[in-house]
Amino acid sequence: MSTQEQVFFFDTTLRDGEQSPGCTMHTPEKIRMAHQLAHLGVDVLEAGFPVSSEGDFAAVQQIAREVQGPRMAALSRAKREDIEIAARALEPAHRNRVHIFLSCSDLHLEYKLKITREQAEEQADTMIRFARTYFDDVEFSPEDATRTDPDFLVKIVGIAVAAGATVINIPDTVGYTIPEEYAATFRMLRERVPGIEKCLLSAHCHDDLGMAVANSLAAVNAGARQVEGTINGIGERAGNAPLEEIAAAMMVRPDKFPYRNNIKMTELFPTSQMLSSIISFGPAPNKAIVGANAFAHESGIHQHGMLANPLTYEIMTPASVGVNKTNIVLGKHSGRKALDMRLRELGHSLTREELEPVYYRFTELADRKKAIYDMDLLALLSEVSVQAE
Repeated sequence: MSTQEQVFFFDTTLRDGEQSPGCTMHTPEKIRMAHQLAHLGVDVLEAGFPVSSEGDFAAVQQIAREVQGPRMAALSRAKREDIEIAARALEPAHRNRVHIFLSCSDLHLEYKLKITREQAEEQADTMIRFARTYFDDVEFSPEDATRTDPDFLVKIVGIAVAAGATVINIPDTVGYTIPEEYAATFRMLRERVPGIEKCLLSAHCHDDLGMAVANSLAAVNAGARQVEGTINGIGERAGNAPLEEIAAAMMVRPDKFPYRNNIKMTELFPTSQMLSSIISFGPAPNKAIVGANAFAHESGIHQHGMLANPLTYEIMTPASVGVNKTNIVLGKHSGRKALDMRLRELGHSLTREELEPVYYRFTELADRKKAIYDMDLLALLSEVSVQAE
C-alpha cells in the first residue's frame, strides 16, 4: 500500500455547479451524472441542497439510495430544519455527510444574516452539536472565509472543531483570495486552532479572478487534504475550481504534489462530455484538459514538433485523460509536414516535388477559407493533377 498522503476529491457539480445559470438538471439527469461521477472516482459527492425544494430532496434521496462508492453529502444552512431534512434525504446512503455553512465575514453578518459575531458563534456551536446527533461526519464551512477577520475566523473554526466538526472547509466564496494568501490562511488555522489536527482540512475555491485551481493547489501544499470543485468548472458567476484541472496538475507534477488520489484519469473527458450533453453548454474550446482545442495544433512549427515527438508540445497524452487522440488541424498556419501526413492518411503518398504545388494551392485556399476539410484536399489534388497534365 502506498505511503503517500491522500488528497480527497469532493465533487459539487450537482449542487454548487447545478445552481448556476444554464446548468439546471432534472432528477434523471442528476442520477445519470452521479453514477458517472462515482465511476470517475470522486471520494465525496455533494448531491444537492435538500431543503431548497421537494425536487432536490427527492434527487438527493434517490442518489443516496442508488449510487454506490462515494460518500454522499448534502448542503445545509446552520438551521435545525435544514439538518433534519438533510438527514432524511441521506438516510439511504451507506456513508453520508452533512455540509453546514454559515456566513462569517462582517459584510455577510451585517447585510445578509443581520446578526452579530457572538450570535454566529452560538449558532455554529449549537447547530454542529445538533448535526452530530444525526451524522458522524459533519463538514463546516465559514462562508466568505477569505474576507473574514483572521482572528474571528480562528475563533469560529475553533468553536466548530470543539463542537464536533470532522471536516473544516475554507471557502473562497467570491474568488477573492490569491494563492500565497490562501495558503497562509491554512497554515494560520493549523497553528492557532486547538484540535484541528483531528479534522480534515478542505479547500473550496471560486474562479472570479481566474485563480481557483492555483488557490486549491496552494491549499493542498499548506495542509488541505480535500479539494472541492466541479466538472468543467461550472458554478456561480465565473464558476468553481475545475476538478479535472486539479487532478491533471497532480498527475503531471508529482514532484510538486506528491499525493495519491482515487480519480480515474481516463474518465475525465467522458465525464466532461456527459455533463455538456446534460446542461445547456460545454467547456470553452481553449479550456484546459477537456476543451476541444486542448490537444489540437494548427501552427506549422508546432505540428512539425508534434509529428517528430509529441512531448515537444504536449505535457500529457490525450489518452491519459480519456481523449481519443491529438488533433492536427489544417489551416493557414500549417506546414508541409502536416499536409503530407493528412494526405498519406487519405491514401495519397506524394514525393517532395509532387507535394510542393499542392502545398502552394493549399496555402492559397487556407487564406480564403477558415476550415479545410478532407474533400478540399482531395479537390486540390485533382486540380493540381489536371494542371500538371
